[in-house]
Amino acid sequence: MSDAAVSNEPAIAHARIVYLGPVSPHWEVYGDWGDHTVLEEFRARVLARLVLLPRDDPQFRRNMARIVRDAERERISIEWDMGDPNYEF
Repeated sequence: MSDAAVSNEPAIAHARIVYLGPVSPHWEVYGDWGDHTVLEEFRARVLARLVLLPRDDPQFRRNMARIVRDAERERISIEWDMGDPNYEF
């Protein structure tokens, strides 16, 4: 399956990834709609990558890119809530 084929298919679920602040745990993942099992597995992978990283840590950018690729592969639409409307990705 090519990347183009994956991106043209509709999402099967939606998740919001929310930055909670500078004190650990820094992140939470909420499943808005879609298959509960798929969202729980995705949530576990996201938290494994982010739970100890504040949003300004250099490792965050690399892990964010991995999470975006994982979401595309799983056909999960994601939304990032960084706690600051002026935050630049």
